[in-house]
Amino acid sequence: MMSEASTDAPAVWAIGDVHGCCPSLEALLARPEIAQDPGCRFWFVGDLVNRGSASAQTLRCVMDLGERATVVLGNHDLRALAIAAGCQRPGQGDTLDDLFRAPDAGMLLDWLRNRPLLHAEQGHVLVHAGVFPGWDLATAQALAREVEALLRQDRWREHMRALCGRAPSAWDAALEGRRRLRFIVAALTRMKLCSRQGAMAPGAKAAPGCWPRGTLPWFDLPGRMGATHTVVFGHWAALGLMVRKDAVCVDTGCVGGGALTAYRLSDRKLLQVSREAAPLVR
Repeated sequence: MMSEASTDAPAVWAIGDVHGCCPSLEALLARPEIAQDPGCRFWFVGDLVNRGSASAQTLRCVMDLGERATVVLGNHDLRALAIAAGCQRPGQGDTLDDLFRAPDAGMLLDWLRNRPLLHAEQGHVLVHAGVFPGWDLATAQALAREVEALLRQDRWREHMRALCGRAPSAWDAALEGRRRLRFIVAALTRMKLCSRQGAMAPGAKAAPGCWPRGTLPWFDLPGRMGATHTVVFGHWAALGLMVRKDAVCVDTGCVGGGALTAYRLSDRKLLQVSREAAPLVR
């Protein structure tokens, strides 16, 4: 059996939240370390769309990578689907008109809704926000599939209504219906802090080093069940780049003027380009 460290295994680059910044993504993919390795693969942590100006082109760029790209859904991707389904109204911060008005909008949205919420491989877990501390990997995978199955049905627009809205803060395996689905979505795509008792704290501000009393980042909660795998995530631009054995954050705030980051799983090599798509020296 091939080991994780085998030199024959293709390199995997985890890429942070793109948010419609397609020129930055194209510049990152053009870096020699990536462009000169046609067999390498890409893990996108979600939020491919919204807030930037080129959501449709970003989706096309990632789709063109074919099976080399693995994408998990982020909260902004789900928001785009909810707006398309008529479940939510666009807000002032939404920049999705280029996607909704694109001649291939239907195909792009269908591709997007067929992405998973969680992907696990070779000791790593790819997810947008995190893995709820009370779930082991098998539980998280099973719960993600519950939501994925609804999004992949022909009636997905109707199902979006069940996914949108306030989620309970505490997990209970006996949760049913909308409350269950909304907790799963919130945990995988929006979670940042949890109480020390293990409930999500979705309304808490999350400035690094200034956690509200009684809360911790989900990845620091004592006894976290999913700590046997390295969770690769985004969603948390204020946290920024974080690399540790059990958790890696690659959201470095490209759409807000920061960098778009690629992180190679095998050796922790980092590549970055700025919002203006100029390479950053590392």
